[in-house]
Amino acid sequence: MNRDDSTAGAVSGPGGMPPGPSPVRAERSGDAPDPTAAALPPELAGAARTLFGDRLDLAAAYAELLATDGVVRGLIGPREAPRIWDRHLLNCAAVAERIPEGASVLDVGSGAGLPGLVLAIARPDLAMTLVEPLARRTSFLVEAVQGLGLTKTVRVFRGRAEEAAAGSAGMGPLTAGIVTARAVAPLDRLSAWCLPLAAPGGRVVAMKGASAADEIAEHAEAVARLGGGEPTVHRCGVGVIEPPATVVEIVRERVVAAPRVQTASKRSRGGRRR
Repeated sequence: MNRDDSTAGAVSGPGGMPPGPSPVRAERSGDAPDPTAAALPPELAGAARTLFGDRLDLAAAYAELLATDGVVRGLIGPREAPRIWDRHLLNCAAVAERIPEGASVLDVGSGAGLPGLVLAIARPDLAMTLVEPLARRTSFLVEAVQGLGLTKTVRVFRGRAEEAAAGSAGMGPLTAGIVTARAVAPLDRLSAWCLPLAAPGGRVVAMKGASAADEIAEHAEAVARLGGGEPTVHRCGVGVIEPPATVVEIVRERVVAAPRVQTASKRSRGGRRR
């Protein structure tokens, strides 16, 4: 696996994300998760090679990281470790077919890096920013970016989507041609968070489940009010993974003024963060 020794591209957000790894790492114990739980099942090897190509070893390193540090630090459940490839990595990597070559991408609510880090591994041509408000998750993301040698193409922003869209002291608003999200919120709230981050004419690419069509029917009017076009459903990885990944895409057709984001000092006077 090729590694990059340059400094991690961490962006200091409103929460003060340091540009480097957390000084405290989870300690391994006798009953720590077994890294072999993330081994690539033979029946999925063909799909993995198709989706990751010559970066399959990098995907395998990330799978092991999720099955060990990810479990110990509470980013994924222990029962998810044996399902990392089919439920998480391959499912997320399939979405890459909906992203154009050389695109800038913002991954909202990145958590443990799904789908943002997976897409960055599968597609080194992408310029990826992982947006995540929680400190323990951003610490993991920064460490993962450094450990996997992805610092030239991936950066981490600690903060909410609204804060990323509004910008902060010393840094302008973040925007990208593609905004991704996975299992973050219903389509109306997701659009409110993600559409302001998409450049005009850009797209929100949201991973959804079997209820995608129902969500569109329920929230299409709210999406339109937020400046989005008619949501469309796409199936990714057809013929490669089963079942295919389902995404809802929304084009940002109009720029709608976003609500003002409260500063930390104003929230401390009685306001509560989401």
